[in-house]
Formats: sequence, structure tokens, C-alpha cells
Amino acid sequence: MQDPSAPEPAVAVGENPRDYARLMSAVYDATMAGMRAPARPRSVIEDSWQRMMANGIDPDRLAAPVVELAGLEMLRRSSGLLAVLDEVSRNLESLIADGDNILVVADAPGRVLWRSGSASVLNHADRLGFIEGAHWGENAVGTNAIGTALASSRAVQVFSAEHYQRSHHPWTCAGAPIKDPRTGQVIGVVDVSGPATTVHPTTVALVDVVARLAESRLREQHDRTLNRLRSVAAPILARIGAPALAVDNDGWVAAVDSLPLHNRILLPDEIAPGRTWVPPLGMCEIELLPGGWLVRPTHEDAAPAISRVTLDVRDSGAPSLEMVGQFGCWRHDISPRHAEILLVLATHRDGRSAPELADDLYGDRSRVVTVRAEMSRLRKQLAGLVNGRPYRFQTSTVVDVCYPQDMATLLAASTAPAIRALRRT
Repeated sequence: MQDPSAPEPAVAVGENPRDYARLMSAVYDATMAGMRAPARPRSVIEDSWQRMMANGIDPDRLAAPVVELAGLEMLRRSSGLLAVLDEVSRNLESLIADGDNILVVADAPGRVLWRSGSASVLNHADRLGFIEGAHWGENAVGTNAIGTALASSRAVQVFSAEHYQRSHHPWTCAGAPIKDPRTGQVIGVVDVSGPATTVHPTTVALVDVVARLAESRLREQHDRTLNRLRSVAAPILARIGAPALAVDNDGWVAAVDSLPLHNRILLPDEIAPGRTWVPPLGMCEIELLPGGWLVRPTHEDAAPAISRVTLDVRDSGAPSLEMVGQFGCWRHDISPRHAEILLVLATHRDGRSAPELADDLYGDRSRVVTVRAEMSRLRKQLAGLVNGRPYRFQTSTVVDVCYPQDMATLLAASTAPAIRALRRT
């Protein structure tokens, strides 16, 4: 019996693509006109067309795709796909080497995050709105390999008149979803598209294999992260001698002592050092670990642990951050930009909004997109240290700053207005 989830090529091996294209064109015209078609489309295509028609979508009057360019960099970093981009590109390089195809990686909602290909095929794609930042889900542009792969959670090849939007009929595309191996949730899709004349029955199988390789790489990276966290946490758990566990920033458990075994716990959206309720553990004391968190069930009337952070900017070429908890101390080298941000937040404990930080760093309050992207990187690298809305250190955290003896040398390479002002103090 054939696996229903296996990738199905639009044109079978040995079948003439021109004959199939003519047949599908007749099927398409009859179906859209509400007439009896000479044949039925493949089930994955028929299901997609039915979704489009049920939503009242006119194949000749679809609007141009919505494009999100302002937050594109943030979408890329938050997609979970950045770690496998090189792997995907390397393994599909042969399909775009001849210049006829375009390689696209999109996120879970179907937004195009990256694309690559020759100038000619990219220009052709531009005319369809197939550009970075464009929404390419089914509801945006109809049946296509990106949107239909996401809707069906399987690898899909869409050829010529199988596209719901008539203007896409000169194209063929093959897409496969990429799933987070930890949760099974689709986080994006890899797609190869080009002129309909480039259709090949093996393309969809290759794209599907590459998507599975990307999932394997994500699984390996997750295992390495947990192993690193486990090596740090094991001696701490042994020293505590009380129920505790170590989890990564998404709540996946790396090590546990004297507690029921959990694969994952639900962490608060705005997790921070201190005391919080963690189901199913109850009230817990949370401490920062390199790459994760130490979680200790505690009594509500117990004295809370206090975290201390020391920002060392004495050497402007090598700023660092030291974090001290009840059971450990860790030092992080940080970038000059992150040193600027943390120094601004240390001197404004009530917090700074995105426009205020843009003014502090660039002297331009309108550069909020740049600030948010930078804060996203900082908060991912130093999870739990800084809150948002406004950006600020945790109120329970003691923050110290080690300044240079000569304040005129403070972060010497920095041109940020806020740093220049501190040099004059």
C-alpha cells in the first residue's frame, strides 16, 4: 500500500509534461466554470481548490501578496529556520545551478524569508510578487507548493494549471514542510520553483529529503544544547541536595533530581530570575544557567534568592557580564552593541521604550525596527535578564557597573549619544 504522506510528483516518470499540462488546463477551466471536467485533479490539488472555492476566492482576482519588509530580519531570527539555512541551500544547490529555478525558504504562516537563484528567474518571480517578505500562503495566492504544503503538512508538487491562480500557470513548484522535531509543529517550508518547462518528477522527493535532513539537524542541535546544559547543571543539582531540575529556554528538561521525570515544563512567557508559579511544580525559585534555567520548587513564604549582575566595561574592547545566583556564577563575553544597551538600561532602571533606546543608541527615535531586532538577539542570548514593554532589568536583580578609571575611554569605539553623555559625567 502506498504511503498517503509520501511526496507525489505532479508528472509521473515517463509521462509527457505537455500532455499533462493540456489536460490540467482543461480540468481547471471546466472546474472554475462549474462544469464537468474531463478528469479529476490529484487529491491534494482537488482538496486545495475546494478550500479556495469554499472561501469564495476568485482565481482571476486575487490581490497582490502582502509584503512585510520592515520586520523581515526579526521574522528570520524568530522562525527557527536560520540554523538550517546553509544545510538547505547546500543540498538543493544542484536544482538552481542551471539558473532556471529559485530556492525559497518560508516560515510557518507562509512568508518568504529567503530566496536565491539567477537574476533572470528572480526577475520573473518579482513580477508575480514572489519576493522576500511576501505572504505565500493559500489564502494569499491560492494553491501553490508553499501554501499547500503548509495546509496539508506534506510535500507537494504543483504544476502549471494545478495552481489556483491563473497567472501562476506558467510555473511549477515543489515544497516540503519542515517540522520542529521536539514538538512536531511545522515551523516553515522549503520550496523550489521555476518555469513549468523545468518540471521533473524527482524534484519533490529531493525537496522532501532535504526538509527531513533539516529536521535531523535541528534535532542534533537540540541534543547538543541539552547536553551542554546537563554538564553545567549536574554538579549544581548534586550540591543542592533538594528537588530541582534544569531546563533550556523553551522548558525542555536537561537534568532532574528528586522530582518526577518530565520531558518539558511550561515556563512563563516572561520568565525571569526570582519566584514564579510553574505548572505542575507549583511555586518555584528560578535562577539563570548558561543556556537555560535552574528550577527549584519552594514554599511561598521562603526567602527569595537574589540575583546580581555585574556589567564590566573597564576594557572597552572586551566588555563582559557576570551573573551570580544562589548556586553558581557565570561570565559572558558580550558584543560592544549589547554593552551599550545594558549600560543604558543600568542607568535607567525604570526602563526604556524602543523609541527611547533608538534615540540613546542612534540619535534617531524612528529606528525602532533596528532596536527591536537587536533586543531580540540580546534577550535570546541572555534569556530572562531583560524584560520588555519597556525594556528593563528585572526589579529583583541587583545591577553593578564596573566603569573605567578614565570615563573618557568608556566604550571608546561607541558613537551612541547615551554613551557620549556618560563619558562627560
